[in-house]
Amino acid sequence: MQKGILTIALLVLSNTFMTLAWYGHLKFKEMRWFENVGLIGIVLISWGIALFEYFFQVPANRIGFKGNGGPFSLVELKVIQEAITLLVFMGFSFFAFKTETIKLNHIIGFGFLILAVYFIFKK
Repeated sequence: MQKGILTIALLVLSNTFMTLAWYGHLKFKEMRWFENVGLIGIVLISWGIALFEYFFQVPANRIGFKGNGGPFSLVELKVIQEAITLLVFMGFSFFAFKTETIKLNHIIGFGFLILAVYFIFKK
C-alpha cells in the first residue's frame, strides 16, 4: 500500500509541474520579468519547468508498476495519471485563472472519468 500512496503522491507532484509548464506561461504576461520574452524563450522556460515533471513521473511509474513490484498495472497507472491531471488542472485553473468557471457539462464529464477509473480498477 505504501508504494501505491508514494506513486500517487509523485504523480500529483509531476502533474503540478506539467500543468505549470503547459499552462503557467499563459500568466507570464502579467509578470514584469516575462513581459518581453519571445515565444522561444517561453518554450525554453516551459521546458525547464517540465524537466521537473520527469523527476517525479518516471519514479512514480517505476515504483507503481506491477512489473517492478508495485501495485498497479500499466493501464491503471495511466488512468490514475489522467485523473490526477484533471484534478490538478481544475485546481490550477480555478486559482490561477479566476475567469474560468466550472459548468455542468464539465462536472458530468469528470463524473464519467471517475466512472472510467472505477471500471479500470474493477476486478
